[in-house]
Amino acid sequence: MIIENDRTEQIDELLSKWEESYKKGLLSFWILLQLKQRPTYPFEMKDIILDLSQGTISAEENSLYRALRRFEDLNIVTSKLEPTGQGPDRRYYELTPRGSYLLRAFIRRNILVFQTHSVSEKINSVLED
Repeated sequence: MIIENDRTEQIDELLSKWEESYKKGLLSFWILLQLKQRPTYPFEMKDIILDLSQGTISAEENSLYRALRRFEDLNIVTSKLEPTGQGPDRRYYELTPRGSYLLRAFIRRNILVFQTHSVSEKINSVLED
Protein backbone atom coordinates (compact mmCIF):
# COMPACT_ATOMS: atom_id res chain seq x y z
CA MET A 1 0.00 0.00 0.00
CA ILE A 2 1.39 3.38 -0.98
CA ILE A 3 0.91 6.32 1.35
CA GLU A 4 0.30 9.71 -0.23
CA ASN A 5 2.98 12.34 0.43
CA ASP A 6 0.65 14.63 2.39
CA ARG A 7 -0.18 11.73 4.71
CA THR A 8 3.44 10.75 5.33
CA GLU A 9 3.89 13.58 7.84
CA GLN A 10 0.79 12.48 9.72
CA ILE A 11 1.99 8.88 9.82
CA ASP A 12 5.44 9.97 10.99
CA GLU A 13 3.85 12.04 13.76
CA LEU A 14 1.60 9.18 14.87
CA LEU A 15 4.52 6.76 14.76
CA SER A 16 6.68 9.12 16.84
CA LYS A 17 3.97 9.47 19.50
CA TRP A 18 3.40 5.72 19.62
CA GLU A 19 7.13 5.02 19.87
CA GLU A 20 7.57 7.62 22.61
CA SER A 21 4.94 5.91 24.73
CA TYR A 22 6.30 2.46 23.88
CA LYS A 23 9.86 3.45 24.75
CA LYS A 24 8.94 4.95 28.12
CA GLY A 25 7.17 1.74 29.02
CA LEU A 26 10.11 -0.42 28.02
CA LEU A 27 12.85 1.56 29.77
CA SER A 28 12.32 -0.51 32.93
CA PHE A 29 12.80 -3.69 30.91
CA TRP A 30 16.10 -2.48 29.44
CA ILE A 31 17.37 -1.34 32.85
CA LEU A 32 16.56 -4.66 34.51
CA LEU A 33 17.90 -6.64 31.56
CA GLN A 34 21.26 -4.88 31.89
CA LEU A 35 21.37 -5.28 35.65
CA LYS A 36 20.74 -9.01 35.25
CA GLN A 37 24.10 -9.16 33.44
CA ARG A 38 26.16 -7.25 36.01
CA PRO A 39 26.11 -4.33 38.45
CA THR A 40 26.17 -1.05 36.55
CA TYR A 41 26.20 2.68 37.30
CA PRO A 42 23.71 4.97 35.51
CA PHE A 43 26.15 6.88 33.28
CA GLU A 44 27.45 3.59 31.90
CA MET A 45 23.94 2.13 31.74
CA LYS A 46 22.80 4.91 29.42
CA ASP A 47 25.23 3.83 26.68
CA ILE A 48 24.65 0.11 27.25
CA ILE A 49 20.86 0.49 26.88
CA LEU A 50 21.31 2.53 23.71
CA ASP A 51 23.55 -0.22 22.32
CA LEU A 52 21.38 -3.16 23.47
CA SER A 53 18.24 -1.59 22.04
CA GLN A 54 20.04 -1.02 18.74
CA GLY A 55 19.65 2.73 19.13
CA THR A 56 15.90 2.68 19.71
CA ILE A 57 15.90 3.49 23.45
CA SER A 58 17.80 6.44 24.83
CA ALA A 59 17.50 7.53 28.44
CA GLU A 60 18.58 10.62 30.25
CA GLU A 61 20.62 9.98 33.38
CA ASN A 62 17.93 11.70 35.47
CA SER A 63 15.33 9.24 34.16
CA LEU A 64 17.62 6.35 35.01
CA TYR A 65 18.25 7.66 38.54
CA ARG A 66 14.52 8.17 39.14
CA ALA A 67 13.72 4.66 37.94
CA LEU A 68 16.54 3.11 39.95
CA ARG A 69 15.49 4.90 43.15
CA ARG A 70 11.93 3.67 42.59
CA PHE A 71 13.22 0.13 41.98
CA GLU A 72 15.34 0.31 45.12
CA ASP A 73 12.27 1.35 47.15
CA LEU A 74 10.49 -1.72 45.75
CA ASN A 75 13.43 -4.02 46.58
CA ILE A 76 13.95 -4.79 42.89
CA VAL A 77 17.51 -3.43 42.91
CA THR A 78 20.13 -2.63 45.51
CA SER A 79 22.99 -0.21 45.28
CA LYS A 80 26.37 0.40 46.81
CA LEU A 81 28.97 3.12 46.52
CA GLU A 82 32.34 2.04 45.20
CA PRO A 83 35.51 4.13 45.08
CA THR A 84 36.76 5.06 41.63
CA GLY A 85 40.33 5.80 42.60
CA GLN A 86 39.90 9.26 41.14
CA GLY A 87 36.99 11.56 41.75
CA PRO A 88 33.78 10.78 43.61
CA ASP A 89 32.58 7.28 44.40
CA ARG A 90 30.18 5.65 41.94
CA ARG A 91 26.85 4.13 42.88
CA TYR A 92 26.49 0.70 41.30
CA TYR A 93 23.09 -0.92 41.04
CA GLU A 94 22.37 -4.62 40.88
CA LEU A 95 19.31 -6.77 40.57
CA THR A 96 17.90 -8.46 43.66
CA PRO A 97 16.36 -11.95 43.53
CA ARG A 98 12.96 -10.22 43.53
CA GLY A 99 14.08 -8.11 40.55
CA SER A 100 15.28 -11.21 38.69
CA TYR A 101 11.93 -12.89 39.28
CA LEU A 102 10.09 -9.78 38.07
CA LEU A 103 12.23 -9.60 34.92
CA ARG A 104 11.61 -13.27 34.09
CA ALA A 105 7.87 -12.84 34.66
CA PHE A 106 7.78 -9.75 32.43
CA ILE A 107 9.68 -11.56 29.67
CA ARG A 108 7.34 -14.56 29.85
CA ARG A 109 4.20 -12.40 29.77
CA ASN A 110 5.25 -9.67 27.37
CA ILE A 111 8.28 -10.60 25.27
CA LEU A 112 8.03 -14.32 24.53
CA VAL A 113 4.54 -13.82 23.12
CA PHE A 114 6.25 -12.43 19.99
CA GLN A 115 7.94 -15.79 19.48
CA THR A 116 4.72 -17.78 19.40
CA HIS A 117 3.81 -19.14 16.01
CA SER A 118 0.50 -17.31 15.72
CA VAL A 119 1.91 -13.87 16.60
CA SER A 120 5.08 -14.38 14.58
CA GLU A 121 2.99 -15.40 11.59
CA LYS A 122 0.84 -12.27 11.89
CA ILE A 123 3.89 -10.01 12.20
CA ASN A 124 5.47 -11.56 9.11
CA SER A 125 2.25 -11.16 7.12
CA VAL A 126 2.19 -7.44 7.97
CA LEU A 127 5.79 -7.07 6.86
CA GLU A 128 5.01 -8.81 3.57
CA ASP A 129 2.27 -6.32 2.64
